[in-house]
Amino acid sequence: MKRIALINDLSGFGKCSLTAAIPVVSALGIQACPLPTAILSAQTGFPSYYFDDYTNRMNLITDEWSQMDIGFDGICSGYLGSAAQADNVLYFLSRFHADGTLYLADPIMGDNGQKFPIFTKELSDSMKALTRKADIITPNLTELCLLTDADYDAITAFSGNQDYLDRICDIGRRLMAQAETKQTVIVTGIIRNTGNTVVIGNLAVSADSRCYVETPYTGRSFSGTGDLFASVIIGCLVKGQSVSDALHQAVNFLQPAIVEASENDIPRDHGVHFEKYLYRLISINGKTDASPTPHTPRP
Repeated sequence: MKRIALINDLSGFGKCSLTAAIPVVSALGIQACPLPTAILSAQTGFPSYYFDDYTNRMNLITDEWSQMDIGFDGICSGYLGSAAQADNVLYFLSRFHADGTLYLADPIMGDNGQKFPIFTKELSDSMKALTRKADIITPNLTELCLLTDADYDAITAFSGNQDYLDRICDIGRRLMAQAETKQTVIVTGIIRNTGNTVVIGNLAVSADSRCYVETPYTGRSFSGTGDLFASVIIGCLVKGQSVSDALHQAVNFLQPAIVEASENDIPRDHGVHFEKYLYRLISINGKTDASPTPHTPRP
């Protein structure tokens, strides 16, 4: 059985981080191996939560796994609360990011043009070091701009233009130019007005190709959807699927859960009811659910 190391926090409420990633990876028929960065009673969007920092224990787990003489088919890092945790991920990569191991970095630093409270220059520098080593990066547009020192307001000013995706693609390739490996950047949550409706899309960019998938925008965002998205991407790629297929699978899985949560006015911090849609990821004879995928316009 293939295995993926999941480096993220464990939050009791919020349906995010490890509680989102483990069931997704498992549904794809892959062993999920969690390395917790922290344990929380609830994700940090809640007004009150208990927080147990695992920064000083992360490398102890890494060392124990090293002694087991095991390897991983994939590595996925998500929310990191400090530069020290990012440095611990770099240490993990030095032990386990071998040939044939895919590393996905989800550089969580901000959204909607705003930096999260955890953001510091030290964290940004460490996150840039991580993304240079990643085979796949899944930033939202804010994080893409932070990683490349691009102007978020300047790029989103073109959101109604025909060449908006071209401009984002150029920034994505600017990020890829800094990489130590052949890389794919998947920019998530791109909101644009097509004239008839507002849509939200995900744009996968590689050195010589790109793939774009969009769906109608509900106007809502929910805790954990980024973790769910990244988990489907790394899982599908480890299974040997193409980036395009992985992107369609991720959107096909998440779209109905987001629509349902929006229609039922689920509080943002509680996340989406993704569990009832895991069947879309269950492998049958080596293939995932073939339900119709969202519209894929020419980017």
